[in-house]
Amino acid sequence: MFAFIVSRVLQALPVMLTVALLSFAMFAYVGDPVAIMLGQDYTEAQRTQLIADLGLDQPFFVQFFKFVVNAAQGEFGLSYRLSRPVADLIAERAPATLELALCAAALALAIGVPMGVYTGLYRNSWLSRFFLTFSLIGVSLPTFLIGILLILTFSVWLGWLPSFGRGDTIRWGWWSTGLGTWSGLKALILPSITLGLFQLTLIMRLVRAEMLEVLRTDYIKFARARGLTNRAVHFGHALKNTLVPVITITGLQLGAIIAFAIVTETVFQWPGMGLLFIQSVGAADIPVMSAYLLLIALMFVTINLIVDLLYYAVDPRLRIGGGKGGH
Repeated sequence: MFAFIVSRVLQALPVMLTVALLSFAMFAYVGDPVAIMLGQDYTEAQRTQLIADLGLDQPFFVQFFKFVVNAAQGEFGLSYRLSRPVADLIAERAPATLELALCAAALALAIGVPMGVYTGLYRNSWLSRFFLTFSLIGVSLPTFLIGILLILTFSVWLGWLPSFGRGDTIRWGWWSTGLGTWSGLKALILPSITLGLFQLTLIMRLVRAEMLEVLRTDYIKFARARGLTNRAVHFGHALKNTLVPVITITGLQLGAIIAFAIVTETVFQWPGMGLLFIQSVGAADIPVMSAYLLLIALMFVTINLIVDLLYYAVDPRLRIGGGKGGH
């Protein structure tokens, strides 16, 4: 197991270094950080002094090495737009994004897996046809349009749920959450549905396809021949063997939910990292943009490692093969 983890971490290092290089290249080729920080009225002496303070007079790879070392320590410099440490801004916004992403993922799993199992077992029923038709909506409509339609229905017409913001929050140390307040829970409903609807339909269709395939295999026929009940066959054998692809999609989609929460956070003005990134793009705030890209890459790498470990636990072939397999 230890060797398996080490091999996956070593494979992730080149990915992180590549993302770090792309993030750092924005400093050199996107905008002029010195002009942004000094404004319009400055002397040449001030410009020269700031260039020296920022280390911009050093060779490219020396600057890149210092950037990687600082990033590994959680230091991303100061925001050009807000003149605050980027690490503090990320720490303030991360709880909102992670809370939204986890709620959306939990919603997608809690509804998508049972719907997929039902449509796989009773594929000719009218309810299965309804679920499949509903899934086309989640796959076809863009996220921003789903969010706008939900706001129009439940906020404007019915007035049941708030259309923007996070509601009241409580703090547990540095972590802030809206799950402990009624207004926070209501504010979380529409963004969670908007963000999780595509993943819900994807998981439902994946589970359905896997169930249909597994139910045709020989060991399922053998289980029925042994006299096992439908419950034991469906949930003890068939569903269990659909876990590997479901784990893969769920893991990768969780990373995608976090990365692409930008649209949902913009529509609902949700105060997370995605909204911070959009605001930073408009102001060419390179340190915030670079930190966001690095953190998203780190999340994908971490989730990938967790998915590999779950593979290792679920699929005995990987343990027999010494963990040399993989997805």
